[in-house]
Amino acid sequence: MQSIDAVSKVGGTAALEKALAGEELTYDDGVQLINEENLFLLGAAADQIRKKLAGNVVTFVGSYYLNYTNVCAASCPLCAFYRKGDEQDAYTLSTDQIVSRSKMAIDMGATELHIVGGFHPKLGLDYYENMMRAIKSAHPQITIKAFTPAEIFFIARLTRNSVKEVLSRLKESGLDALPGGGAEIFHPETRKKIVIGKCSGDEWLDTARQAHELGLKSNCTMLFGHVEKPEHIVDHVIKIRELHKKTNGFTTFIPLKFSLENTELEQKGLITAESPSTYDLRVIAVSRLLLGNVLRNVSVYWVALGKKIAQVALSYGGNDMVGTAFSEEIFKAAGKATGTSIQELAGMIKEIKREPAQRDTFFNIIKRFD
Repeated sequence: MQSIDAVSKVGGTAALEKALAGEELTYDDGVQLINEENLFLLGAAADQIRKKLAGNVVTFVGSYYLNYTNVCAASCPLCAFYRKGDEQDAYTLSTDQIVSRSKMAIDMGATELHIVGGFHPKLGLDYYENMMRAIKSAHPQITIKAFTPAEIFFIARLTRNSVKEVLSRLKESGLDALPGGGAEIFHPETRKKIVIGKCSGDEWLDTARQAHELGLKSNCTMLFGHVEKPEHIVDHVIKIRELHKKTNGFTTFIPLKFSLENTELEQKGLITAESPSTYDLRVIAVSRLLLGNVLRNVSVYWVALGKKIAQVALSYGGNDMVGTAFSEEIFKAAGKATGTSIQELAGMIKEIKREPAQRDTFFNIIKRFD
């Protein structure tokens, strides 16, 4: 990594100098950075901001991914996970099966259940409420991070309840926090090409806002590396930043690299290769710079990036590795290796001379590693 002094010596853009001075970047600044800035200078600047905000510590959570159904009313061409319901491998878990898997999660060392699924067209709100109650009754110590804003919006529409009513009832039943999926890319020009039957970007943001106002923290994500334009990356990150300034409700921002295998986008030849690692690092670095001092945590999802590039991304603005991803099924369906141990994640962090720390869902440190 080049020294940050290289910004002035080599000639970093005015936008980069603004970021290093602690000034908030505009949309135009972001577009300039993502389209024109030298990648290594971007990385150096993002790493400088990361170090200022988070120090040398890299966190992760012991997380078990529980996908309660793969049946989905949506038909997003970016997804290899969904089924329509009549396929041999379509499934919906019972409450007993979910509680059993929760016990497995705890035995594996998870402190968090990451629960997401398809938009099942026949499940009532009571299914989700019973799920929350049963898990909390059997395992009150586990944190339930469940149902993306996109799922919440769908459940509200399907059950003819308001978003606030759905969130309130689920919170009362045991929901602790929300994952950040379903955001994809907010800009409609890209979203209409990769999303079919899912909420709009504005609806996702409004659902997240309502969750935050009820005291529910959430992650936020961005799926990149498909058909988006660089400008749409900037637009997405700024919208996340502006909502967080109002609600202080996001725990971390997770740029998710699109996985191509087995998706409709691949099968129709709309995308023939995944994005190069240089682009991935550029997106992560620009995201860190755009978020500035507003949102402290930028997570590097090793499942999507691969472990080696994830290590590099921790020098391009990342300060968190998301988690162990026990039993992850969505990226697995798109050809990615998933699930690792707490010890392996700690070892990956130590290899790059950073300090690993296991956290809980809300970024409280619960264990450090010598």
